[in-house]
Amino acid sequence: MQQKNEVKFQTRLFRLKQVLEIIPVSETTWWAGVKSGRSPSAIRNGGMTFWRSEDIYDLVRSIGEIDA
Repeated sequence: MQQKNEVKFQTRLFRLKQVLEIIPVSETTWWAGVKSGRSPSAIRNGGMTFWRSEDIYDLVRSIGEIDA
């Protein structure tokens, strides 16, 4: 059963610029997080790099849980 306050997002692909608007860190910090596994892995397609919206929103939720 879905909780009332749970929001479902349609899958989108974010470019790095969009990710950094949601999670305000430097590109260097973001890529270090991807390399270490703290940040989600990227998806490569046609020479472009993307992140799944669900992965980004899950990371935001987990950061909120740590800070709480």
